[in-house]
Amino acid sequence: MRTRSRTRTGHPGRSTARGLATAVAAALLLLTGCTSAAPGGDRASGAAPAPSGGPAGQPGSYDGPRPQDQNLLAWTGDPNDAGHVTAQSAAGVGGRVTLVRIVLRQEITWSNIWMGLAGIDPNASLSHCYLGVYDATGTLRGATADISPQLMTEPIAKPFALTKPFTAAPGTYYVALLLNGNWTTNLLTLKSTGAGISVNAGLTPPNLRYSTVLTGQTSLPPSVNLAEQSTATINTGWASQWYGVS
Repeated sequence: MRTRSRTRTGHPGRSTARGLATAVAAALLLLTGCTSAAPGGDRASGAAPAPSGGPAGQPGSYDGPRPQDQNLLAWTGDPNDAGHVTAQSAAGVGGRVTLVRIVLRQEITWSNIWMGLAGIDPNASLSHCYLGVYDATGTLRGATADISPQLMTEPIAKPFALTKPFTAAPGTYYVALLLNGNWTTNLLTLKSTGAGISVNAGLTPPNLRYSTVLTGQTSLPPSVNLAEQSTATINTGWASQWYGVS
Protein backbone atom coordinates (compact mmCIF):
# COMPACT_ATOMS: atom_id res chain seq x y z
CA MET A 1 0.00 0.00 0.00
CA ARG A 2 1.56 3.34 -1.01
CA THR A 3 1.44 6.31 1.37
CA ARG A 4 1.54 9.79 -0.07
CA SER A 5 3.32 12.60 1.79
CA ARG A 6 1.97 16.10 1.51
CA THR A 7 3.92 19.30 2.25
CA ARG A 8 1.91 22.24 3.48
CA THR A 9 3.02 25.82 2.89
CA GLY A 10 2.09 28.72 5.18
CA HIS A 11 -0.55 31.16 4.30
CA PRO A 12 0.97 34.03 2.26
CA GLY A 13 -0.69 36.69 4.40
CA ARG A 14 0.73 35.29 7.63
CA SER A 15 4.28 35.23 6.21
CA THR A 16 4.06 38.84 5.10
CA ALA A 17 2.82 39.99 8.53
CA ARG A 18 5.63 38.22 10.32
CA GLY A 19 8.22 39.85 8.01
CA LEU A 20 6.78 43.30 8.52
CA ALA A 21 6.83 42.92 12.32
CA THR A 22 10.44 41.81 12.21
CA ALA A 23 11.44 44.83 10.08
CA VAL A 24 9.69 47.28 12.41
CA ALA A 25 11.39 45.77 15.47
CA ALA A 26 14.79 46.02 13.82
CA ALA A 27 14.22 49.67 12.90
CA LEU A 28 13.20 50.54 16.48
CA LEU A 29 16.26 48.76 17.85
CA LEU A 30 18.54 50.67 15.47
CA LEU A 31 16.93 54.00 16.37
CA THR A 32 17.29 53.32 20.12
CA GLY A 33 20.91 52.39 19.70
CA CYS A 34 21.75 55.60 17.78
CA THR A 35 20.11 57.77 20.44
CA SER A 36 21.70 56.15 23.46
CA ALA A 37 25.17 56.05 21.90
CA ALA A 38 25.30 59.74 20.98
CA PRO A 39 28.74 61.21 21.86
CA GLY A 40 28.73 62.88 25.26
CA GLY A 41 25.15 61.84 25.96
CA ASP A 42 23.64 59.68 28.67
CA ARG A 43 23.46 56.15 27.26
CA ALA A 44 20.62 55.21 29.57
CA SER A 45 18.39 58.21 28.98
CA GLY A 46 19.60 59.54 25.64
CA ALA A 47 20.16 62.98 27.21
CA ALA A 48 21.86 65.65 25.13
CA PRO A 49 25.59 66.21 25.79
CA ALA A 50 26.47 68.82 28.40
CA PRO A 51 28.02 72.11 27.21
CA SER A 52 31.79 71.98 27.01
CA GLY A 53 32.24 75.34 28.76
CA GLY A 54 32.06 75.49 32.55
CA PRO A 55 30.64 78.27 34.74
CA ALA A 56 31.96 81.79 34.27
CA GLY A 57 35.56 82.06 35.35
CA GLN A 58 36.20 78.32 34.96
CA PRO A 59 38.41 76.68 32.30
CA GLY A 60 36.55 76.24 29.07
CA SER A 61 34.24 79.21 29.68
CA TYR A 62 34.27 82.75 28.32
CA ASP A 63 33.28 85.71 30.42
CA GLY A 64 34.87 88.60 28.57
CA PRO A 65 38.29 90.25 28.71
CA ARG A 66 40.28 89.76 31.90
CA PRO A 67 43.11 91.84 33.41
CA GLN A 68 45.51 88.94 32.93
CA ASP A 69 44.97 89.22 29.17
CA GLN A 70 46.93 92.48 29.36
CA ASN A 71 49.48 91.51 32.02
CA LEU A 72 47.53 93.24 34.79
CA LEU A 73 46.28 91.84 38.10
CA ALA A 74 43.01 93.77 38.34
CA TRP A 75 41.25 96.76 36.86
CA THR A 76 38.18 98.94 37.33
CA GLY A 77 36.99 97.83 33.90
CA ASP A 78 38.13 96.81 30.45
CA PRO A 79 40.37 99.66 29.20
CA ASN A 80 38.84 99.15 25.76
CA ASP A 81 35.67 100.68 27.23
CA ALA A 82 37.52 103.65 28.74
CA GLY A 83 37.12 105.77 25.65
CA HIS A 84 35.76 108.86 27.35
CA VAL A 85 37.94 111.81 28.33
CA THR A 86 37.17 113.63 31.55
CA ALA A 87 38.50 116.98 32.71
CA GLN A 88 38.00 119.15 35.78
CA SER A 89 39.21 122.55 36.86
CA ALA A 90 41.77 123.02 39.60
CA ALA A 91 39.05 124.81 41.57
CA GLY A 92 36.80 121.77 41.18
CA VAL A 93 39.12 118.96 42.30
CA GLY A 94 42.29 120.59 43.62
CA GLY A 95 42.93 119.34 47.15
CA ARG A 96 40.07 116.83 47.04
CA VAL A 97 40.68 113.07 47.37
CA THR A 98 38.86 111.34 44.52
CA LEU A 99 38.03 107.66 45.18
CA VAL A 100 37.27 104.89 42.68
CA ARG A 101 36.27 101.51 44.11
CA ILE A 102 37.95 98.32 42.91
CA VAL A 103 37.18 94.77 44.07
CA LEU A 104 39.90 92.11 44.22
CA ARG A 105 38.86 88.48 43.79
CA GLN A 106 42.15 86.98 44.89
CA GLU A 107 45.22 87.93 46.93
CA ILE A 108 47.85 89.93 45.04
CA THR A 109 50.99 91.92 45.62
CA TRP A 110 50.01 95.46 44.64
CA SER A 111 52.99 97.34 43.21
CA ASN A 112 51.61 99.82 40.64
CA ILE A 113 48.51 101.82 39.85
CA TRP A 114 47.87 102.23 36.14
CA MET A 115 46.05 105.38 35.05
CA GLY A 116 44.91 106.47 31.62
CA LEU A 117 46.33 109.95 31.03
CA ALA A 118 44.50 111.30 28.00
CA GLY A 119 45.94 114.79 27.61
CA ILE A 120 48.57 117.04 29.17
CA ASP A 121 48.87 120.76 29.76
CA PRO A 122 52.46 121.79 28.93
CA ASN A 123 51.98 125.05 30.82
CA ALA A 124 50.50 123.52 33.96
CA SER A 125 52.05 124.13 37.35
CA LEU A 126 51.52 120.92 39.32
CA SER A 127 52.68 119.89 42.78
CA HIS A 128 51.59 117.54 45.56
CA CYS A 129 49.81 115.13 43.21
CA TYR A 130 49.47 111.51 44.35
CA LEU A 131 47.84 108.17 43.72
CA GLY A 132 47.14 105.76 46.57
CA VAL A 133 45.08 102.82 47.82
CA TYR A 134 42.66 102.77 50.75
CA ASP A 135 41.08 99.57 52.06
CA ALA A 136 37.45 99.08 53.07
CA THR A 137 38.12 100.56 56.53
CA GLY A 138 39.47 103.78 55.02
CA THR A 139 43.09 103.00 55.92
CA LEU A 140 45.81 104.05 53.48
CA ARG A 141 47.63 100.89 52.35
CA GLY A 142 49.99 102.35 49.78
CA ALA A 143 50.80 105.57 47.93
CA THR A 144 53.04 106.91 45.19
CA ALA A 145 55.60 109.64 45.43
CA ASP A 146 54.55 112.98 43.91
CA ILE A 147 53.43 112.12 40.35
CA SER A 148 53.34 115.74 39.14
CA PRO A 149 56.26 115.26 36.68
CA GLN A 150 54.60 112.18 35.13
CA LEU A 151 51.37 114.13 34.58
CA MET A 152 53.32 116.47 32.30
CA THR A 153 54.52 113.80 29.83
CA GLU A 154 53.17 111.05 27.58
CA PRO A 155 49.35 111.10 27.52
CA ILE A 156 48.98 107.31 27.58
CA ALA A 157 47.98 104.58 30.03
CA LYS A 158 51.00 104.08 32.27
CA PRO A 159 51.98 102.66 35.67
CA PHE A 160 52.68 104.76 38.75
CA ALA A 161 54.73 102.83 41.31
CA LEU A 162 53.76 102.67 44.96
CA THR A 163 56.64 103.67 47.23
CA LYS A 164 56.19 100.30 48.95
CA PRO A 165 54.24 97.36 47.44
CA PHE A 166 51.80 95.63 49.78
CA THR A 167 49.94 92.33 49.98
CA ALA A 168 46.27 92.92 49.20
CA ALA A 169 43.83 90.25 50.35
CA PRO A 170 40.58 89.73 48.41
CA GLY A 171 38.10 92.48 49.15
CA THR A 172 37.13 96.08 48.43
CA TYR A 173 39.69 98.85 47.91
CA TYR A 174 39.60 102.45 46.74
CA VAL A 175 42.10 103.98 44.33
CA ALA A 176 42.70 107.56 45.46
CA LEU A 177 43.74 110.48 43.26
CA LEU A 178 44.87 113.82 44.63
CA LEU A 179 45.64 116.74 42.30
CA ASN A 180 47.05 120.14 43.23
CA GLY A 181 48.28 123.10 41.23
CA ASN A 182 47.02 125.06 38.25
CA TRP A 183 46.14 123.70 34.83
CA THR A 184 43.91 124.37 31.85
CA THR A 185 40.71 122.42 32.37
CA ASN A 186 40.40 120.87 28.94
CA LEU A 187 44.10 120.10 28.48
CA LEU A 188 44.87 117.96 31.53
CA THR A 189 42.47 115.08 30.92
CA LEU A 190 42.08 111.49 32.09
CA LYS A 191 40.59 108.38 30.49
CA SER A 192 37.32 107.28 32.04
CA THR A 193 34.31 105.08 31.46
CA GLY A 194 32.10 108.06 30.78
CA ALA A 195 30.02 107.18 33.84
CA GLY A 196 29.57 109.85 36.47
CA ILE A 197 26.31 110.08 38.36
CA SER A 198 25.06 106.66 37.17
CA VAL A 199 28.12 104.75 38.41
CA ASN A 200 26.76 104.84 41.97
CA ALA A 201 23.34 103.41 41.10
CA GLY A 202 21.98 101.44 44.06
CA LEU A 203 24.83 102.48 46.40
CA THR A 204 25.14 104.80 49.38
CA PRO A 205 28.10 105.88 51.55
CA PRO A 206 30.35 104.28 52.70
CA ASN A 207 30.06 101.97 49.69
CA LEU A 208 29.99 104.42 46.78
CA ARG A 209 31.84 103.25 43.72
CA TYR A 210 32.93 106.78 42.82
CA SER A 211 33.17 109.73 45.18
CA THR A 212 35.33 112.43 46.75
CA VAL A 213 36.27 113.07 50.36
CA LEU A 214 37.94 115.98 52.14
CA THR A 215 39.21 119.28 50.75
CA GLY A 216 42.44 121.25 51.06
CA GLN A 217 44.71 118.18 51.10
CA THR A 218 48.36 118.37 49.97
CA SER A 219 49.07 114.69 50.69
CA LEU A 220 46.99 111.55 51.07
CA PRO A 221 45.94 111.27 54.73
CA PRO A 222 46.66 108.01 56.60
CA SER A 223 42.92 107.36 56.84
CA VAL A 224 39.64 108.68 55.48
CA ASN A 225 36.07 108.38 56.73
CA LEU A 226 34.22 106.58 53.94
CA ALA A 227 30.90 107.55 55.51
CA GLU A 228 31.71 111.08 54.33
CA GLN A 229 31.83 110.10 50.66
CA SER A 230 30.36 112.88 48.53
CA THR A 231 29.03 113.01 44.97
CA ALA A 232 28.75 116.79 44.71
CA THR A 233 31.84 117.07 42.47
CA ILE A 234 31.06 113.81 40.68
CA ASN A 235 27.69 115.17 39.63
CA THR A 236 29.32 118.12 37.86
CA GLY A 237 30.83 115.79 35.24
CA TRP A 238 33.98 114.43 36.89
CA ALA A 239 33.56 111.01 35.25
CA SER A 240 34.92 107.82 36.80
CA GLN A 241 38.58 107.29 35.90
CA TRP A 242 40.02 104.03 34.57
CA TYR A 243 42.61 102.30 36.76
CA GLY A 244 44.59 99.07 36.49
CA VAL A 245 46.71 97.16 38.99
CA SER A 246 50.05 95.44 38.58
